[in-house]
Amino acid sequence: MPGSYPVNIEVAGVLEVPRWRPLVNWLLVIPHLVWLWVLTIALQVLAIISWFAILITGRLPEGWGDFMVGVLRYQWRILAYLYAWTEEYPSFTPPTGYPDPGDFPAVLASVPASERSRLTVLFRIFMVIPQYIVLYLVGIAAGVLLLIAWFVVLFTGRWPEGMRRFCIGYYRWSIRLQAYFFLITDVYPPFSLEP
Repeated sequence: MPGSYPVNIEVAGVLEVPRWRPLVNWLLVIPHLVWLWVLTIALQVLAIISWFAILITGRLPEGWGDFMVGVLRYQWRILAYLYAWTEEYPSFTPPTGYPDPGDFPAVLASVPASERSRLTVLFRIFMVIPQYIVLYLVGIAAGVLLLIAWFVVLFTGRWPEGMRRFCIGYYRWSIRLQAYFFLITDVYPPFSLEP
């Protein structure tokens, strides 16, 4: 998988999309979004406990990172299906673990942090603020493109490559920032849409 950042996101999907998919995909993912909401609450609670664990012990307890990466991977798979970047319907079982199992076209692979920086963990909430501000502005552009792309796919049955690449890049950046914020990695994410 390309990229040097410890959390890499890609999707191997076709540009051709059945025209009916924009009309029903949002309905099909509703059960997944409910389950993702529950998992995200668990992820947030675990991140708070992890914050104290890393500050005290200097490491993330074994297995916790596997679960956290699994929740982010599940989120990525839902998004890839929702936006018709892949045709395969995601499973309700989030695949845990840092390496991606390779059983789905939307791939999220991560590398566990070998050493943890207690100082960056201590100030993590402040360190993400500039990223969230810029990402919010990029998200506005991505939202407009997703709306335009919805109509383009509906009428042409094809994702415009530039729009697709930009939107995937936006979600790549967003998930990398989440991975940093939720203490999965200590490497500050780049201000970039690129792999």
